[in-house]
Amino acid sequence: STDDIRARLAYHYKEKLEIARRASALVSDGDTIMIESGSCCALLADLLARTRKNLTIITNSAFIASYIGIRPDFQIILLGGIFQAGSQAMVGPLVRQDVRNFFVPRLFIGTDGYSEDLGFMGRDQLRAQAVRDMAAQAEAVVVLTESEKIGRRGTVPLNLEPSSLILITDAGIPARSRDFLEKEGARILLA
Repeated sequence: STDDIRARLAYHYKEKLEIARRASALVSDGDTIMIESGSCCALLADLLARTRKNLTIITNSAFIASYIGIRPDFQIILLGGIFQAGSQAMVGPLVRQDVRNFFVPRLFIGTDGYSEDLGFMGRDQLRAQAVRDMAAQAEAVVVLTESEKIGRRGTVPLNLEPSSLILITDAGIPARSRDFLEKEGARILLA
């Protein structure tokens, strides 16, 4: 359970790529979206950089901002904050202050776990708070995760509103969790 983004990218790479592909279908040329700092999210950003035009991407991930590289028709807005070296993400109160200047149809995030009683969870308190702050400025939150994390607990609940959630995962998601999430109002898309 490392926070190093490069190590996390390599783990379950094929599943993550399929999930990122499914997520990319939710993004059209010219959209403005928010992307958080997960490994599935980095793959999504890379896919979008290769397949979409004129995107505005608001992110707290310095990794994603530099990973996308120089796309003259893309506008990358990096939210300010305290730089977390391991995750290469910006965290802290400045993220909240910055993100209040935006409202987007979709925020894409990763997760470290999910349980029925606590919902989606993170491992790191500061990153979890950044997700909450970004989620407050989005119509829908799209969670990208491999099914093996469903039923595994993280440490810090993200406190996301189920009715505005879209979960993109693989077919391994337990039927019970799937039913529970759908009853709560979440949409589930399988990669």
